[in-house]
Amino acid sequence: MSRVSVVSLSKQKISLLVPCYNEERSVEASIQSCLTQSRPFDEIVFIDDCSKDKTPEILARYADRITVRRTPKNTGNKSSAQEYGLTFITGDIVVMTDADTLLNVNFAREIERGFEDRPDAVAVAGYVRSLPHNWLTLCRAFDYAIGQNIHKLAQHYLNYIFVMPGAASAFKTSIFRKHITFDHDTITEDLDFTYKIHHQKMKIVFNPKAVSMTQDPATLHDYINQMRRWFGGGWQNLVKHYRIVPMSPIRSFELGLLYAEGVIFSLLLLVIPLINIWFGFHLLLGYFVVAFPLAIVAAIIERRPAIVLAPIPSAFLIYVNAYIYLEQFTKEVILRRKNLIWFKPERLMQPIH
Repeated sequence: MSRVSVVSLSKQKISLLVPCYNEERSVEASIQSCLTQSRPFDEIVFIDDCSKDKTPEILARYADRITVRRTPKNTGNKSSAQEYGLTFITGDIVVMTDADTLLNVNFAREIERGFEDRPDAVAVAGYVRSLPHNWLTLCRAFDYAIGQNIHKLAQHYLNYIFVMPGAASAFKTSIFRKHITFDHDTITEDLDFTYKIHHQKMKIVFNPKAVSMTQDPATLHDYINQMRRWFGGGWQNLVKHYRIVPMSPIRSFELGLLYAEGVIFSLLLLVIPLINIWFGFHLLLGYFVVAFPLAIVAAIIERRPAIVLAPIPSAFLIYVNAYIYLEQFTKEVILRRKNLIWFKPERLMQPIH
């Protein structure tokens, strides 16, 4: 039975869907990475959300190799552009990524393998790397390496992937259209998709060899705004989907660690130094004792030696993150001031591969 399923999967058509808005600095490199796959995509669809820069001109240069569609009017957010784009997808599998993201040459092949190895899976989560630029992207690379090689890998074996990454996710198209849909009521659509899959008791697998390289914020202002979106969207989705939490002991345990302990840890992190600065110093010292060995492992895994130094600036960011985490908890859960404004960080020029 398994062998028959694998053979049929290998014949399936794989489509790529990429929404974009004012991406003149990065979209050409993204297109090139999509076109140079070892296993070519059967269909590549770029959705221009009424860009006002040179994005339409760049897309037009590749019109003979990709499908380009323009929304009737600017939708103002990624999920609306994706919803519009999905109407043009004809593949059995739809891969979703961003116009500031570069796909590893074997990305499509590894997505295909993810579905072949687990025919019962309805979605495959890929592995995200941060494109190098400065100390902020170095810290993000450290977070990604630990988050995916420890936490997400554990989630894979526990059969509960917490979030499908927006820059590297693939779905069976028919399942997506029937069960996932777009509600546009959160600012983290990728997490909303993930909750809906779990609500249907369907399977998500993680393939760390399906690698994408994303452009993270390179300024502290953009970093703070992105973390506000991520944390705010996390609370929005927990409030929206809280009914599915008790459906699984593993899910209850994982979400309890993520949210309840997240609030407690953030409070302690910010309050302890105010009560006893000496104890706060020892708390920070304990962080370095744990972080530096992890950074060495991450540097080896990512083949990026500079990650060894990431715990130093990351020590500052954990306090920033703690404040934002509590801020968004207060706004989204206690005050119920839902924020649906999409934040788009400043893009950097990417090299053409």
